[in-house]
Amino acid sequence: MPNEDLDAIDRRIVAALQADGRLSNVDLAEKVGLSPSPCLRRVNRLERDGYIESYRAMLGRKKIGLGLSVFVGVKIEGHADDRATTFEEEVVAFPEVIACHMISGEADYMLEVTVPDLDAYQRFLVGKLLNLPLVREVRSNIAIQTLKTGAALPLNHLAQKKGW
Repeated sequence: MPNEDLDAIDRRIVAALQADGRLSNVDLAEKVGLSPSPCLRRVNRLERDGYIESYRAMLGRKKIGLGLSVFVGVKIEGHADDRATTFEEEVVAFPEVIACHMISGEADYMLEVTVPDLDAYQRFLVGKLLNLPLVREVRSNIAIQTLKTGAALPLNHLAQKKGW
């Protein structure tokens, strides 16, 4: 459920920054209909309150040599103990894992792994993932083509809630 503290201007700010995180404060203020000082105060509050978590550049995976994406379903031995927490900490620390979700269904976790090629994935799988003590089963699904990645979060539900 969305937080009720986001007013229409806050929603315009987060939408504009999702579209272009490099907007200057002056340009952002103009875009959302504020003067620069109140705009900057709002952005600082949105950052402080955790609505805006970070800013970063989106890199072209193939351009930097990361041409293979693999979605990996992982089943583990235990769930409700400290060992499961240790598993999670170890998995998210692997630089090849760019997303990790605890899921329901056939697997316990779904990892998104990006590596240069199939040989690199084999090294990751055999040398890292399968060496974790709780891993019981792994199913790898290789992405043939990526149609969409790194998209902005949808904000339409906020509009319906507050008449945006």
